[in-house]
Order: sequence, then structure tokens, then C-alpha cells
Amino acid sequence: MTTPHTTQPTSLATAAARQLATTTKTPPQMQGISSRWLLKILPWVQVSAGTFRVNRRLCHTLGNGRVEFLVTGTEARVVPAELTELPALQGFEGTDELSALADRCVQREYGPGELLAEEGRPVDEVLLIVHGKIGKRAAGAYDAETDLGRLADGEWAGDEALSGEPGTWGHTLHALTHCTVLALPLAEVRRVAENSGALREHLAGRSRPAIPRQNRRGEADIALASGHAGEPDLPGTFVDYEIAPREYELSVAQTVLRVHSRVADLFNEPMNQVEEQLRLTVEALRERQEHEIVNNREFGLLHNADPRQRLHTRSGPPTPEDLDDLISRRRKTQFLLAHPRTIAAIGQECSARGIYPAQTEVDGSTVRAWRGIPLLPCNKIPISPANTSSVLALRVGQDNQGVVGLHQAGIPDELEPGLNARFMGVDEKAIISYLVSAYFSAAVLVPDALGILEDVQL
Repeated sequence: MTTPHTTQPTSLATAAARQLATTTKTPPQMQGISSRWLLKILPWVQVSAGTFRVNRRLCHTLGNGRVEFLVTGTEARVVPAELTELPALQGFEGTDELSALADRCVQREYGPGELLAEEGRPVDEVLLIVHGKIGKRAAGAYDAETDLGRLADGEWAGDEALSGEPGTWGHTLHALTHCTVLALPLAEVRRVAENSGALREHLAGRSRPAIPRQNRRGEADIALASGHAGEPDLPGTFVDYEIAPREYELSVAQTVLRVHSRVADLFNEPMNQVEEQLRLTVEALRERQEHEIVNNREFGLLHNADPRQRLHTRSGPPTPEDLDDLISRRRKTQFLLAHPRTIAAIGQECSARGIYPAQTEVDGSTVRAWRGIPLLPCNKIPISPANTSSVLALRVGQDNQGVVGLHQAGIPDELEPGLNARFMGVDEKAIISYLVSAYFSAAVLVPDALGILEDVQL
């Protein structure tokens, strides 16, 4: 039997050579770092007192403009107090009457394309939309139908009939998706009102508080005179302010960074271990900061958009027409933000129509644009289990009465504006601890500074 020939090495192998060589290495890499465009485009306001107050003109708009429901399985019921969101019931405090009206609502289900109301037919009920999307159309000036927009979760139709003659529907309502609707028949409203003098007087307008004249934004009107000649008596006026303006307190994201003293003492060449640990921790805090500015229930942009600035897509996917509707809701829309998958869906809809959006430059980077407005990616905007997301439209800066970021620069042990690392000591296990904190918030100075295109199908 022949023994296999083993080739002897004639030079030093690389595996052995590495024992005497210094490797070329990179700093620790991190996959979780995103572009964080929102933090870049927001102008940051110094909040020295830790609290930022937004003073506005007095506004007479009540409620949040949406009705809320309790949904148990397939059964839905309107929260009685939420019926006061309807203009005819605003300010009404009769809990028994509101509960009676809520009990008389009838739940209905509609499939895509089905009619809920037809233009010209008598209005005999108020429709409260629990879930789904409904289109509004009416006869146009030149025979063709006119698109009047869409209604969706929490909105309503037919409420004008509560405080006057029922009249007829001024538009046709048809389901764009599967819809769940609660119908409140006007006949049931009249029965409840017959047994309640307070409700009867309220619906007749005799017990409603007088609402001062308002502009189209709901602000108290400023009396002016124009187009006159001679010496007429001019109106007197003043600009009233909100008595209890909103205040934003700086929020915080924190963590305790721990490094063993042996690592900090002995393993600092060629890279400082503590500095690298701090660098990566700061990156994670900045990611959380952007997430909170988008999603926080108190000050997050998704939860602080005015109901009148929330739009719905015409069908499902984000079309060019939907983007035009979104940017036309405010003066000087400066930025659009969307999840990268949403931006891809926008591109697909544009390509299907033979439209190729231009590009623009922001902070030295080339990005997509719509009508010259940068369309920036933000992976903090969530995608729902139903595969839908949102597109945000912003006007930014105090001078523009837009959206601003809030922070306090110059804090002790500061690493970056509004972010510090404070030494907490060394414990009995020789662990060095640092408290790393980021202080921030965001404020919408006027409602039309922020708009959202909701329920965008991806």
C-alpha cells in the first residue's frame, strides 16, 4: 500500500504570521443606524426652562372631530359621550339621553361598491362610520360627477338633519372598502327628544351656547371693515388668546452604560473602549428619539395631527392624486416623510401612470421629490398588520409656524446638544457606570403645519 505524499510548507503560513502581525480593524459597526431624516430637517428650539408653551389665538372648535366606539368581537357601540362630537349635540350634557341615543344605533355592514345614501333622497338617519372608507360624490356643474372626498373611521354623515328639517342628501355615499356603520334613525332621535325637554330645546337651538363668529380655522373672528367710503363707524375688535395653551415638557430617553474597569484600563489600544461604547449607545438613543417624535402618544406627530389635516387615499395605494391632495392642505409644504416601503409603493403607482418624479438635493444627498418637495424615508413610521402605513407632510420652523423639535443644549456633561453622559461611579464588582440621557420633544405650532395621508395600502 502506497503512503500518501504530504507536501511540506516552504514558507511561513499566514495563520502563524498573524500571531506577530497587528491586524487592521474597523470600529464596531452597527446595523440599526438609519438616515434619521426627521431629526435632520426639524429646526431645534432651545427650551431653557424645560417646558415649551405654544400660545395661539382663541379657537372655538370643540372636541377632536372623531367619534369613538367600543368594539367587542363583531359588535360595535358608540361611546355615548362621543355623540357630542356631532355639531348638533355639542355641549349637551344629558348622559341619560346620550346613552339612549347610543342604544338606538343600528349596526350595518356594507361591501365595496354598495350605496349608503343617494343624492336627492330624504335624510332619515345619521351615519357613524366605525370602520372602512366611504366615497362622497355629487353632480357637478357640467353633468359629470364631482369627487367630494372620503369619510373613514370615526367620521359621520347626515348630522345636519338633527337640528333642522331633515331635507335631502346633497351627495351620494358609496363604500370603497368593507364598512361597518352605525345608523341612528331620526325617528328614534325624535322619540328620545319627546321624553326629554333638555334634548328637545338643545336640538332646537334654544339651549345651545352662543358661538362667536369664527374664521374658517375655528378662531375667534377679528372684526374688520373694507370697501367703504365716507366716514362710517368702524368696528372695534381685539385678538383673543387661548386661556390654557398647550405646554410641552421635554421627554427623556435614558440608559445606564456599564463597562468593566479591566476593559477600560487594559484594552484601549488602538481604540478607546469607553468611547466606542458611548458612540454606539448614543446612536441607539438617537434612533429611539426619532421613534418617539413619530409615535409617542403625548407629542408624537402621528398622534397630534389635527383631524381636518388627516386624509385618506382614493382607493388604497398612494396615488399622485393623493399626494396632491396632501400637499394642498397647507401653505408651503416643505417635506414629505414616509416608510421606505411606502415610497416604493408611490413609485410603483407613478410608474403605472407613466410618471417619473424628479429628484432634489437635501443636506448634500439626492432624494426623490414630489412637485419639488423632498420625499424622505423614515422607517419609524409604522406599518400596520393590515399592511398599511402613513405619509407625513410638514412645514417646519418657528418663523413658518410649523413643526419644531425641542431640546435643551448646554446641559452638564454634554456629548451632543441635549444629550449627556454622567459618571455614576464604580461598584464593588469594578463595573464603571454612566447614565446616558437624551432630552427632547416636538411641537406643532399651528394645526395646518402637519398633515397625514392615512391608511396607505402597500
